[in-house]
Amino acid sequence: MSWQQKIDDALNARRSADALRRRYAVEQGAGRWLMTGDRRFLNFSSNDYLGLSHHPQIIHAWQQGAERFGVGSGGSGHVSGYTVAHQHVEEELADWLGYPRALLFISGFAANQAVIAALMAKDDRIVADRLSHASLLEAASLSPAPLRRFTHNDTRHLTRLLDAPCPGQQLVVTEGVFSMDGDSAPLAEIQRAAARRNAWLLVDDAHGIGVCGEEGRGSCWRQQVRPELLVVTFGKGFGVSGAAILCSARVADYLLQFARHLIYSTSMPPAQAQAIRASLAVIRSEEGDARRAKLAALIARFRRGVDRSRYRLGESHSAIQPLIVGDNARALHLAETLRSRGCWATAIRPPTVPAGTARIRLTLTQSHEREDIDRLLEVLNDAGE
Repeated sequence: MSWQQKIDDALNARRSADALRRRYAVEQGAGRWLMTGDRRFLNFSSNDYLGLSHHPQIIHAWQQGAERFGVGSGGSGHVSGYTVAHQHVEEELADWLGYPRALLFISGFAANQAVIAALMAKDDRIVADRLSHASLLEAASLSPAPLRRFTHNDTRHLTRLLDAPCPGQQLVVTEGVFSMDGDSAPLAEIQRAAARRNAWLLVDDAHGIGVCGEEGRGSCWRQQVRPELLVVTFGKGFGVSGAAILCSARVADYLLQFARHLIYSTSMPPAQAQAIRASLAVIRSEEGDARRAKLAALIARFRRGVDRSRYRLGESHSAIQPLIVGDNARALHLAETLRSRGCWATAIRPPTVPAGTARIRLTLTQSHEREDIDRLLEVLNDAGE
């Protein structure tokens, strides 16, 4: 088989299964409105949960950072790319979340890949929630350590897998708030199961940090859990981009020596670090509390109004509200119907989600207003008829 035939066969298989992905060039896509071409849509696909991507204080911080440091870092943090801007963000994150150290990464995907690749060896074992993010499962699959997957949020299944003999160390992996289902992991139960077997716990709280818990400290803080490894990202609740790993001082020193994604990648621009720092200040403030309260009220309004006789709504009280459709073609049709009525939403299909669970992944943000939620409910109920 030629290279061209291999590529064509893969594309045709996706196309025939109604699973072919597309991108749309938008002029604005993070806030309340999404603009593409000459059309404007109410945006229900953004992860900018607190509406901070256009916050003037954060924009000003990025501009000031660019004026002081330039628009790029100029190298890896191990060479010349680690600035006082990066240092200040790491120190403030560690203090905020109650860890000795924090290490910045260019993305959440890179952070997850880096920590698993650096820590795990062939005699070890990774035990991950079946619905963990692709970055976690791919890192585990590429690791020399065997991967075992436990049924979603099922701590009894997790316990059985941890009880199997393992000559090395065990790492339990989960998300705080799951990116496609919007539900939360039972972190306290998972941590107890891991601790009884001397396993470490890694929690990716990309969709919880900034949004839930006191001062927006996230899922672990809300459940009074302190995992050995906490990954937080800045492209959702923070409204910026990038990620950090929170850990002990010894683990941080180890990752500085062995995390290849950290060592061999150009560090994030210092101006971006300045913006993250400004975003953290907003998140921790009374304004942050008000934004979280408004978002919670919008989520409750949506869940009260959606007609559950027509839709299977996921058990989520987060900003992620999945409408499970099941069939790929039906999910695509519903997404197109929503767009025809001025609501931008995305059909999520396998392999991103399990087969038979194609869905419309609706995300609500603080930037929405009550009338936006009512409009979405009206369109959904009309489409359901």
